[in-house]
Amino acid sequence: MTNKIILAIAFSVSLITANAQKTKGLIADKIIAIIGDKIILESDIKNRIDDMRRSGVDVPDNAACMMLETMLATKALAQQAQKDSLLVSDEDVESQLDLKIRQFASQYGSIEALEQIAGKTVFQLKEDSRESIREQKLAEEMQKDIMKNIKITPTEVKNYYEKLNKDSLMYYEAQIEVGQIVFTPKPQRDIIDLAKQDLTEYREAVIKGEKKFETLARTYSDDPGTRGDGGMFTFKRVGNDVDQEFKAASLKLKSPGDVSPIIKSSFGYHIIQLVSKKGDDITVRHLLKIPAITDDAYVSGIEKLDSVRSTLMASTMKWGEAVAKYSDDEYSKYTGGMIINPEDGSTFLTIDKFPDKDLVLMLKNLKIGQYSTPATFADQRGKKAVRIVYLKTQLPAHQENLRDDYSKIANRTLEEKKGEIMESWLNKRLPTYYLQVAPEFNTCGTIQNWVSKSALIK
Repeated sequence: MTNKIILAIAFSVSLITANAQKTKGLIADKIIAIIGDKIILESDIKNRIDDMRRSGVDVPDNAACMMLETMLATKALAQQAQKDSLLVSDEDVESQLDLKIRQFASQYGSIEALEQIAGKTVFQLKEDSRESIREQKLAEEMQKDIMKNIKITPTEVKNYYEKLNKDSLMYYEAQIEVGQIVFTPKPQRDIIDLAKQDLTEYREAVIKGEKKFETLARTYSDDPGTRGDGGMFTFKRVGNDVDQEFKAASLKLKSPGDVSPIIKSSFGYHIIQLVSKKGDDITVRHLLKIPAITDDAYVSGIEKLDSVRSTLMASTMKWGEAVAKYSDDEYSKYTGGMIINPEDGSTFLTIDKFPDKDLVLMLKNLKIGQYSTPATFADQRGKKAVRIVYLKTQLPAHQENLRDDYSKIANRTLEEKKGEIMESWLNKRLPTYYLQVAPEFNTCGTIQNWVSKSALIK
């Protein structure tokens, strides 16, 4: 088995079967592999390959061999996890099941479409897949346990780099490492009280039947994304893509038409009316009021961050300390203030990956190690705030090398080492399992190597 396949054990599960299988009636399945006390069916391989096609993934000619290798490795890891008493909670399994359901529902357009195509309810789909998901999670925990103490040395990184074909080294566009401290001015108390008073009046009018919630939302809501649709908003029960206070208040509503008390979210103040709860989908209407922030509040924010900047320039406070003490930015506060590249999780970005154009302008006259003067900007939610920016590193366009790209090369070195250790673990453990594979997989080299070493021949 290649290192790439080992480390990319695809903890995926087929939740639906092909329409042809449904329309043609029951088709006899076939056991194509046995490992320990676990079996792999022909349909297991077929359904996973079908899932790859549905997801738009290119399916290679040897997909069946690759999938069987992955599944054998997964089952071996899961059985060893059970022997070693590694645990997977019911909550972890349920969360993974919910994620899979959402992915398939999104792919087919809705929960209803998924159920129609699968010929089963969401409950039945979960029941059919629960043990498979548990097995996959156990395999994942076992892999983590095997890898937990794996480290690399600078010498290993250097040796890995020197073995690379220099003509195939990666080429990087110009990259910048930049951080920010963000201050979000707060509205005055009397303005907040006025917004709450308005929401109280709207809520009472809806409860008394004097006004329709959607009419009030279209007229008074400060949410441009839902205002035109009467405040209508649908989200998933499980997930972190919705403000948690908003979600909690929505989930407390029991019956369609129920209206929440006034709640505060990261966006402002809301009242929420339940429209429906169906499966994982929650549909509500909401009316948002965002208390206005005075110009004086922004002036005060600029003065505050100008003072922070002076402290940084005088070297009486380190950048990380200033971020922890003063920044309101939920996205970078816990990354030392550094802006993260969404594609690879690193702190190095090309200009096109910057979260906003104003950031580029703020960096225009900065040199490495310098801090910008404070300026107002609109954050990722369109909320106005004040920030200072720190230019930490600036790399010109270049071919990959140890000096500028050590961390990237080190990560690849570590992944290769993990792959070798994982392959070694499987080659050592598989001979202790009973392993039998159907003759049509005799051409799968790695699998036949496992079979030849397995407990079957003892």
